[in-house]
Amino acid sequence: MTALTLTTLYTDTDGRARFRDAPMPLTEGTPAARLSTLMASGGCQFRHSPVGFRSDYHCTTTPQWLVVLQGRMEIGLQDGSSRVFGPGQCFYSNDTLPAGVAFDAAVHGHWSRQVGDEPLVTLFVRA
Repeated sequence: MTALTLTTLYTDTDGRARFRDAPMPLTEGTPAARLSTLMASGGCQFRHSPVGFRSDYHCTTTPQWLVVLQGRMEIGLQDGSSRVFGPGQCFYSNDTLPAGVAFDAAVHGHWSRQVGDEPLVTLFVRA
């Protein structure tokens, strides 16, 4: 494998959150253990969300990687699309509110929820 497919949640030019999949090259390491380039981070946080957790529409305040450690997490967008991420899956959350724009829950952001009968445990790594 020479690349991983990583999902980014981002704010498009119309202010709406969208998903984008792109390859992340694995150009470092050895043939037995391919690595991406080293990325800087600004700290990390763990979160536990109980069965039944669901957020309202919101924007990401600080761009960050989200890694699902346990359970399943669904992210829903304004256009009605959603994706479910399970243990070991990650995405880059960067659907920040455009500068100078007031948040409008009918236009901006995404919602998230815990899916299934297992609590959701996630790791946030700030970019």
